[in-house]
Amino acid sequence: MSPGAGAALGLLAATVDAKAVAEIGTGCGVSGIHLLHGMRPDGVLTTVDQEPEHQQFARHAFRAAGFASNRARFIPGRALDVLPRLADAGYDLVFCDGDRMEFLDYLAESLRLLRPGGLVVFEGVFAHGRTIGSGPQPTEVLRLRELLRTVRESPELLPSLLPVGDGLLCAVKRSTPA
Repeated sequence: MSPGAGAALGLLAATVDAKAVAEIGTGCGVSGIHLLHGMRPDGVLTTVDQEPEHQQFARHAFRAAGFASNRARFIPGRALDVLPRLADAGYDLVFCDGDRMEFLDYLAESLRLLRPGGLVVFEGVFAHGRTIGSGPQPTEVLRLRELLRTVRESPELLPSLLPVGDGLLCAVKRSTPA
């Protein structure tokens, strides 16, 4: 995650006054640190990753960044197996940085997880410029284009595409569809 994308992520968490955030794709903890900085002091980040080593590394990174251990909940496993077990409308923000081939499925789960007025954010939607490129594209890029179209056309969402890092697709879940 670029510094600009990380700063934007922290700002977005602060904007929704996030107390509960779900993160798909723990990675090495960089995005989680940005989210935690933007969240309320009593907020909890629930982070899901298939790789236990990633979560262990992130746990150390969060501690080194000064966050208490009770600020993050680590759930190992495949996101689409874990997310159905999380509370409906229990999250202020859902950050998706997992398998791009599953982004549309993450969107469906995010809409269930988010409270009205909550925010879903997808990282890497520019695919290094390939989502706007012409000519034949890999399946991953076609799936990203489908995600962009789905979010743009959804009456349930108010979207914006932030040109930071490799692109942040953000969308607020409306209280009532437009």
